[in-house]
Amino acid sequence: MERSNHTVTEFILVGFTTDPMMQLVLFVLFLGVYSVTVVGNTILIMLICKDSRLHTPMYFFIGNLSFLDLWYSSVYTPKILVTCISEDKGISFAGCVAQFFFSAGLAYSECYLLAAMAYDRYVAISNPLLYAQAMSRRLCNCLVIYSYAGGFVNAVILTSNTFSLEFCGNNVIDDFFCDVPPLVKLACDVEESYQAVLHFLLASNVVAPSVFILASYLFIIHAILRIRSPQGRLKAFSTCSSHLISVTLYYGSILYTYSRPSSSYSLKRDKMVSMFYTVLFPMLNPMIYSLRNKDVKEALKKLFRFTLSEV
Repeated sequence: MERSNHTVTEFILVGFTTDPMMQLVLFVLFLGVYSVTVVGNTILIMLICKDSRLHTPMYFFIGNLSFLDLWYSSVYTPKILVTCISEDKGISFAGCVAQFFFSAGLAYSECYLLAAMAYDRYVAISNPLLYAQAMSRRLCNCLVIYSYAGGFVNAVILTSNTFSLEFCGNNVIDDFFCDVPPLVKLACDVEESYQAVLHFLLASNVVAPSVFILASYLFIIHAILRIRSPQGRLKAFSTCSSHLISVTLYYGSILYTYSRPSSSYSLKRDKMVSMFYTVLFPMLNPMIYSLRNKDVKEALKKLFRFTLSEV
C-alpha cells in the first residue's frame, strides 16, 4: 500500500465531546455497553457449542454472527474508552489503517453472513423435510468462509484506495474512529475514480446482499402463505422474525451512512448513526436472537442450573 502524503503521521480522534464531565459519563456508558456485548455474545457462543439442541444450521450461523460481533465491537470500543479518559486523542497512521481495514472487513463480512442466514431461513421454511440435508455442514462452513473472504478482500480494495488519497495537512478526524466520511473530508481532492470504487463496493457488499435477502423473504412469504393452518404460519414466521429485525437495523444504518455522495456527509449526524451499528448493534444481537427464542432460553436455564449445582 502506498501512502500519497507522508507528512501525515497520525490522526486526532475528536470523539463525541470535549467536555471532561461528559467524557467521563460516556466512558461509563460505553464500558457498560461493551461489557454487555462481550458477556452476551460469549454466553450465546457457549450455549450453541455446548447444547446439542442448538447444533443446527440456524444456530451455527447465529454463533458465527456472535463471534463476528464480538470482534467487530472490539475494533472500536477499547479505543473509544481510551479517548474518553486520556488527554492523548491521537491514533497513528498505521493504527488508523488497521482499524479502518478490520472495520470494513468485518462490516462487509456481516453483510454476507446475514444474506447466508436469509438463505438458511428460506430452505428451512420452503423445504423443512430436506432442511438438514440441504444445509449440510460443508455448505454452512463454505458460506461462512466465503462471507469472511469476500468481506476482507473488499476491505483490502477500500483501504488501499482510501489511504492513497492525499491529506492536506489537517489530521483532525471529527469522529470516534477512522471511517470513510471523515477521511474523505480531510482529503485534498477526491477523484471520480475513488467515488467509483465506493459505489462498486457499496453495490457488491451492501446492495447485492440486501437484494438477495429481499428476494429470499419474498420466497419465504410465498412459502408461508401456502401453509394452511394459522398456527403453522405464525410458527414459520417466528423462526425468521429475529433475523428480519437484525437485517433491518443493520442494513438500514449502513445504507443511510454510505449510500449518499461524499458532498452530503454530515459528520455529527453520521457519528450517531455509525455509533449504532458499530457499538450498539453488537450488543443488541444476542438479545434479538435469544429473548425471542425458546431453545436458547431453555439452554440458558440449563446452563444456570448446571452452574448453581457446581457451586
